Amino acid sequence: MKRTRFLMVGGFLGAGKTTAIARLARHYMDQGLKVGIVTNDQAYGLVDTLSLRAQGFKVGEVTGACFCCKFNDLIATAEQLSQEDQPDVIIAEPVGSCTDLMATVMEPLRQLYGEAYELGPLAVLLKPEHGQKILGGESDVGFSPKAAYIFLKQLEEADVVVVNKIDKLSADERTQLTRLLAERFPGKQVLAVSGRAGSNFAELITAMNRRDAQHAPTPEVDYDIYAEGEAELGWLNAMVRLHSHTGRRFRLDDVVVRLVERLESAVRAAGGEPAHLKILGAADGATAIANLVSSTQDAELSLRSGAETTAAELTVNARVALAPEMLAELVERESAALADEFAVECALSDLQSFRPGRPVPTHRLQT
Repeated sequence: MKRTRFLMVGGFLGAGKTTAIARLARHYMDQGLKVGIVTNDQAYGLVDTLSLRAQGFKVGEVTGACFCCKFNDLIATAEQLSQEDQPDVIIAEPVGSCTDLMATVMEPLRQLYGEAYELGPLAVLLKPEHGQKILGGESDVGFSPKAAYIFLKQLEEADVVVVNKIDKLSADERTQLTRLLAERFPGKQVLAVSGRAGSNFAELITAMNRRDAQHAPTPEVDYDIYAEGEAELGWLNAMVRLHSHTGRRFRLDDVVVRLVERLESAVRAAGGEPAHLKILGAADGATAIANLVSSTQDAELSLRSGAETTAAELTVNARVALAPEMLAELVERESAALADEFAVECALSDLQSFRPGRPVPTHRLQT
């Protein structure tokens, strides 16, 4: 029986997982391999899924909780991807606030479905801003120690730690961060790449292709701290529809960037810390994506459309250290203000705003 190679690329919110996965998937497809991707979110309406599908990838989605709590859904989604044409490779992207993946996803896959899946290493991407603050012991990291606990557990269980976005680091910053990782996790394989620019990406491909990968020991996880750390984040997904009743056209790229900028300013004024703000705009077959992954950086147009339109649908994903009720109010207010700025009509729908519930894994099997 042909086995599908199963790869998982995790990492905290804003680490650049989707961009790296797209590059990894494109590499395998260029090698003539069939690739399936499985995304994961606490709610429906995920920008990452829409983004990957817009790039032509075959994507399944598991919603409602992390892979660990929706293990059976993960298996069903992977099987669905195989119904038409079995993938040679499946790449899974877990929720950015999830940890304990080795015990709750990878090991159950190996023990229960080893005849169908060949497991590669667990790669965990690291956002430099989080790494520098948390590993450096800074007092103001933007999140509580409980959220930082999740971040550190993700790194502890990784087979490969990947410092991403090195194109935004100086040589000294890169050296300092890799030193901090070596001190905290001695003996662990650490790579430094740029998923967007492709710098050193061949090293990650080599690591993911290893057939003799030895998995890291399963760390102990305090699920009380884990649950409380996740619950500190307000989680919001929504759809914003814009329409010019006068027929006046607006730039799709400008709209998605301005809404991210407005939300970031509103979150900061409310005393919150953005873990990730991501907005996908779609209009007449064109797609634009803007995001912000830190209060110390500006909003970024990660996918430029160049489109002008009279109507657009904006998918909003916000992960913020702020009460979800307040987050919902900010999104409603700033969406209306955006519409006024661009002289268009605005309709908000499909709004989901909540704190993630306590993780209750389907399985927990230690190596």
